Parts: sequence; C-alpha cells; structure tokens
Amino acid sequence: MPRRQGRAGRSEHNGARRYSWRRATTPAPPPSEPAAAPATDPAPPEQVSVVNAALYRDGVRVATPETLTDTYRQLREKPRTMAWIGLARPSDSELKSLAAEFDLHGLAVEDALEAHQRPKLERYGETLFVVLRAARYLDAPEEVDFGELHVFVGPDFVITVRHGAAPDLSAVRSRMEATPELLRLGPEAVLYAILDAVVDGYAPVVSGVQNDVDEIETEVFSGAPAVSRRIYELSREMVEFQRATRPLVGMLHALMAGFAKYGTDEELQRYLRDVADHVTHTSERVDSFRQALADILTVNATLVTQQQNAEMRALAEAGFEQNEEIKKISSWAAILFAPTLVGTIYGMNFDHMPELDWSFGYPFAIGLMGVVCVSLYVIFKRRDWL
Repeated sequence: MPRRQGRAGRSEHNGARRYSWRRATTPAPPPSEPAAAPATDPAPPEQVSVVNAALYRDGVRVATPETLTDTYRQLREKPRTMAWIGLARPSDSELKSLAAEFDLHGLAVEDALEAHQRPKLERYGETLFVVLRAARYLDAPEEVDFGELHVFVGPDFVITVRHGAAPDLSAVRSRMEATPELLRLGPEAVLYAILDAVVDGYAPVVSGVQNDVDEIETEVFSGAPAVSRRIYELSREMVEFQRATRPLVGMLHALMAGFAKYGTDEELQRYLRDVADHVTHTSERVDSFRQALADILTVNATLVTQQQNAEMRALAEAGFEQNEEIKKISSWAAILFAPTLVGTIYGMNFDHMPELDWSFGYPFAIGLMGVVCVSLYVIFKRRDWL
C-alpha cells in the first residue's frame, strides 16, 4: 500500500526558520546519537542488493531495518517518518515488492530494473522518478567511468537504485544525517543532495579530461603515433559525458518551475539554482572539450598528411636520384658494350672471315670501336644521361 503519512510531517516545518543548505555539502562528523548506525551505501557485489535502509523522523535516524519487510512494517508503525532505502542492482522481485508497497509506476520500475536510460525527470502522481548518470575519472587508465542512478521520491520515502560504482551515496547520507535541520525538510532535500553529489562528481572528471586534452595537444605536435586512437577514445567518452550532463539542465529547470506548485522550501530553491548553475557550467565545458577534440583531430590529420607528403617527396627524390645513377650506369654500359661487340665478332676464329687477311683490318676495327663509343657518348650527353 502506498505511504502518505510523511507529507503531513514535512508540512509542519515548511513555515519554520530557514537553514543554510550549503552546510550539507561540507564534510561533518557523524551524528553522535547511539541509534544512528554508520551509513554503508557502497556494497560489494557479493552482498545483497539492499545496501542501506533507514527511517528518519525530524531529521534523525530512528530505525535501521535489515530487510525490506522490516522497513515496510516499521514505516507503518512509526508515524511522521521518512524511509530512505538504498539498493544496488536489485532483483526483479525486490523492485516489485517496492512497487507494491509504495505504489511505484510500472514504467518507472521497468526503467530502474533494465537501466541503460538517459537522464530524465518524470512524475507519476505524487511520486517523482529521476534518472541520473554519474561519472568518475579513473587515473590509472585515464578514462571516464559512468554509473547510473534511479531515484524514486514520494511523500514519505526516497528509494535509490544504483547501477555502477558511482556515485558514493554513503557520503550523501552521512552529510545529511550530520545536518538534521536539513534532513527534516523531507524527501525533496534528499533528492537535491543527491543531485548535488552527482553534479559535484563531475568536477574531477572535467579536471581529468582537461589534463588529457593538454597531453593530447602535446602528443599531436610531437608526432606520437598512437595519439589518433587516444583522441578518438576521449571523443567517445565526451559524447557519453555530454549525454549525462546536457539533459540535467532541462531537468533542473523543470524542478524549478514547480517550486510554487509543490511548495518547495525556499532554502532548497536556492540550493537547486546553485546546482543548476554548476550543471550549466559543466555542460558548457563538455561542449568545449568536444569542439577542442574535433579541432585537435583535424590538426592531427593535417600534420599526418603533411608528414606523409614529406615522406612521399623524400621517396620521390630518392627515386629520382636512383634513376639518374641508373642512367649513368646504363650509358657507360652501352658505350663499353660497343667495342666488346666488335672484339667478340672478330674473336670467333672462323677460317673464312675476309677482314682477317685484310692489312687494314685491325685499324678499321679499332676505328669502328672508337666511332661507336664517341657517338654513344655524344647521344647520352645530349640527353643528360651523363
């Protein structure tokens, strides 16, 4: 059955004094209440998909159920409480159980189960369904790793379904529990804190990509052979990064458009505008990276073409010089072949060769050799073969 009790609890604080929302984004010591168990959102693959489930009243954790069934039961028994359930790659049966308890729409549940969704914001009755693409920069392989996060936000519950290592929701839970005056604002505050964590996670990625772009520029002009592949791979990552950040701009503006309709707390409104500014800045940086990589790829192609042309020109010059040498060798070979031919003919020692008994035979043969050699020399010289 759907839960509807939390909305009344949150409305009691809508008119209360405002708190500084940005305090929730700074590290703080964990809450000192003995009932508050440490947040452990990240879970190894071998653990169950329910990473952490907790019930909150007035911004303070009042229960830490171990199973979804216990969460449902305690949420019914404890009025004016909010459930925050974190899951990692849940099974079909777990999502169906959540859908039956909190009246989640079937299409949203299907998206959360299959993953591979683009960032989007959809409202089903009193439940808000948000899809986010988190990112983190891996230093060792110098690449961007993307994760997917699905968030269900209802009147008295927040359900997060994580596909991938990012983002680290345990840090978000710790910051919120350390500032109960913010957590008591309800599920909307949790949603905005998650949005802030995802957007803040883009900053290290932007910094890492900027370093990669600078390194690529250096490699391009140094003639590194593998730079083309690196440009292509980084360009593919920027396409994915752009798909993660660009829809967020429209999503946040849609949330801001509903401030008056849904009575969003004023401090949360300021916070959401700040997140929207960061998203816009990040989206512009990603666009500039894509354009820079496209320009670098063009420059690299031009440099490669110039290098190939230079190599072809060098090969052509080497071939020309080789042809010139071949011409000279062929010319001298032809000149030397003429006397060799005459001498060979008269060296056959046949009995009946008229020139052998001629007294002018030898001078004639020598003269013939000289005339042929000089003639060939003049011909080759005129043709620049010698």
